[in-house]
Amino acid sequence: MLFSKIIKYVWIVFIVSLAFIALHVWALSTNFLGLSGEMPSLEVLENPKSEVASILYSADGIELGKYFRENRTPVEFEQISKNMLNALVATEDVRFESHPGIDFKAIVSIPFYLMLGKKKGSSTISQQLAKNLFDTRTSQYEGSLHGISKKLDMLMIKTKEWITAIRIERAYTKKEIITMYLNTVNFGSNAAGIKVASQTFFNTTQDKLTITQAAVLVGVLKAPSYYSPIYNPERAIMRRNTVIDQMEKYNFFTKIEAEKYKKDSLNLNYSVENHNQGIATYFRTVANNWLLNWCKARKIDLYSSGLKIYTTIDSRLQTHAENAVEKHMKYLQNQFDIHWKGRNPWVDQSMKEIIGFGETAIKRTEVYVYLKNKYDGNLDSINYYINKKRKMKVFSWKGERDTLFSSMDSMLYYKKFLQTGMIAVEPESGFIKAWVGGVDHKYFKYDHVKQSKRQPGSTFKPILYCAAMDNGFHPCQKVQDAPVSFYIEDTQTTWTPQNSDGPSTGEILTLRQAMARSINTIAAYVMKIIGPETVVDYAKKLGFSGPIDAVPALCLGISDVSIYELAGAYSTFANHGTYTEPIFITRIEDKNGNLIQEFMPKSSEALNEETAYTMLHMLKGGTEERGGTSLGLYRYPNLFGGNDVGGKTGTTQNYSDGWYVGVTQKLVTSVWVGGDDRSIHFRDFNFGQGARMAMPIFGIFMENAYLDKNLGLKKMPFNKPSSYNLELNCGKYTGKMPTDSTGSQDIYVPKKENKNDEI
Repeated sequence: MLFSKIIKYVWIVFIVSLAFIALHVWALSTNFLGLSGEMPSLEVLENPKSEVASILYSADGIELGKYFRENRTPVEFEQISKNMLNALVATEDVRFESHPGIDFKAIVSIPFYLMLGKKKGSSTISQQLAKNLFDTRTSQYEGSLHGISKKLDMLMIKTKEWITAIRIERAYTKKEIITMYLNTVNFGSNAAGIKVASQTFFNTTQDKLTITQAAVLVGVLKAPSYYSPIYNPERAIMRRNTVIDQMEKYNFFTKIEAEKYKKDSLNLNYSVENHNQGIATYFRTVANNWLLNWCKARKIDLYSSGLKIYTTIDSRLQTHAENAVEKHMKYLQNQFDIHWKGRNPWVDQSMKEIIGFGETAIKRTEVYVYLKNKYDGNLDSINYYINKKRKMKVFSWKGERDTLFSSMDSMLYYKKFLQTGMIAVEPESGFIKAWVGGVDHKYFKYDHVKQSKRQPGSTFKPILYCAAMDNGFHPCQKVQDAPVSFYIEDTQTTWTPQNSDGPSTGEILTLRQAMARSINTIAAYVMKIIGPETVVDYAKKLGFSGPIDAVPALCLGISDVSIYELAGAYSTFANHGTYTEPIFITRIEDKNGNLIQEFMPKSSEALNEETAYTMLHMLKGGTEERGGTSLGLYRYPNLFGGNDVGGKTGTTQNYSDGWYVGVTQKLVTSVWVGGDDRSIHFRDFNFGQGARMAMPIFGIFMENAYLDKNLGLKKMPFNKPSSYNLELNCGKYTGKMPTDSTGSQDIYVPKKENKNDEI
């Protein structure tokens, strides 16, 4: 009788429990009266969203970098190492292939393990995926009962995860579930997903993970910080060995093999991905800013949408460009340090040190602005912290070094470094193939390619001569190297440009020789004939977008321009007179490879092809005419040999800027070198000229590019138009100048009508 009653009550309890469980599940599934909070909808389950890094690719298919908040790049199931899959299943969910999302056997065994004083988890991979992928423990899924009791909260959370896990199992295959899990789980060290984790901890790909590497990564999942192989290596080894024991327990290998694996060290090759590593660091930052604007207009999140961005950069040329910059700038900085040994390099036009330079410069820094706001302009507090020394790492050409510097010390230290910018453009397409914005992106963030504008000096002269050639002048026409004076009525002064190497010689030179030697007096004479307004018009045609002053001194390059603009202008000569705006992105796809937008460069007819070819002939004079400023390129013999090479040096007042623009049929390269402050420079022409400061970067870059057999960069003569009939052999030329130059030339410059008028 008693036994029957017990059986009866057991059944009642069982039926009531089942009814309660069913009611509990139903109430949570439907969010009855808003008590438990929402659950992920079927639509969300079928279209799970996780942050995926957008990836920047080079033209030759190399990953240049990523943009992310969470560094995650998904992979397919077939791309994951079997070792990783085995380690995960053995440790986290050995019945993964057979359960429906909830491991009831594991749940039933929990009380038994508790009686033995052991902790036993029952969370399946599907449940963990539900928690990771759909943020089931965040406030968006909380109901009105939340907060009443922690145990009640946990019961509702666990139930929701069970329900979601079952729904996931119904919506996806086991392969899809485990792949989604490994793509979304966080391994610490800013590594989200198995692909990034493999790269971060072992510098390998997820398909090549060894048993011990896989065991380390699975071990990290239990608590990424606590079991971090970087910060807690002993715990990481202990946890790794637990994973190995689990794999041996479930017969993935023998006990003897397990003992061997457990004796291995961690063998890490650790590197957290960031924008200061890898190639094209400056370019990636410039592209990031451009992409943010592009994404904003389309309401796309660059850092989570998994865009695939294809660029024009060639990783091989980029590497050669960066190597050329490093090699020359390391040498040049050493020369600069010797040149200024015992003295500070910030000087005025009289080459005297600028007093108070540091005190003025520090006020433009972010740290000064921060301290000024924090201490409400109190100079004593500001000066105290500006001059307070602390340990820091600083850049040097011999590698990072530890030192004790104040903010003032650090700023003055970095001011003494010469900077550079370089860009290489394919003239026919306008594709930018290499971009180097400075000497080290980690320590010098400012990009000198497009962001910076400086006086171009004589690299602007080809624009002057281009206007002349297109208006009746000829490369063989002769002009005397004689002074040319401009009377400026507005200031009632006379300006007479001097040659960089001293007084005019009186020598009669062809225009090609004059440009090759960069003779200022003859450039001034040409300016007299065609006028500044004509030169400005041609500058605009050739892509210069900033203000260009229509003044006589424009013939010497006094209006600020960028490396980017100069490369575009010179590319017009090699592109048969068609100006093509340089571009760096060709197409953007979504994370599934669907095309969003394709980009084509803007182009316009700037010159006829005869004038363009004439300018190539003029530029080639730098490497062929006696005294040509590009003759130093013969130190790099692999540039020549069946190859036409032209170029122009540029040096500005006080040697503040050194420039070189080099032209071949396939690549146009623009280089600038100087101090970030114009007052920081060499003291004499021997060191400060463009041929010494900038041209070697072009020479090293191009020589190595031609030597690289994988690139297949061809040497060739400049493309001559079939219709070209201009006589370029000056021995046969019989033409004359419109007005012969015979001694000093005085040019009258009218007074400005108002302050807005150009001269």
